Amino acid sequence: MTLLITVVSAVICTVIWYRKAPHDVMKISDLCFIYWGASLMWLTDAFYQYSETGAKFFTPSFNDIINDTFLGISAVALGLVAWTAKLLVTDPKHIFKRSTNHE
Repeated sequence: MTLLITVVSAVICTVIWYRKAPHDVMKISDLCFIYWGASLMWLTDAFYQYSETGAKFFTPSFNDIINDTFLGISAVALGLVAWTAKLLVTDPKHIFKRSTNHE
């Protein structure tokens, strides 16, 4: 589930970025890199788990599915938090700069 959730998030984010590609002011491309990186990490983990467990990999228990779902949602949320923190620091639309310049 973690792989599925992060891949879906990466694809959605990539579609949004592609539609706004010439004017990527909000740096959605950075969020795409975060999600695609997480997807590659979970894909590597899936290959490793499959090599250890074999066909048992494809029949997880209900508790494993729930835990993986929460982990995938947490990974997506953490990616959003990191991207938001980067936006707050870089201030691409100069909102903080304008709010501090009272003339």
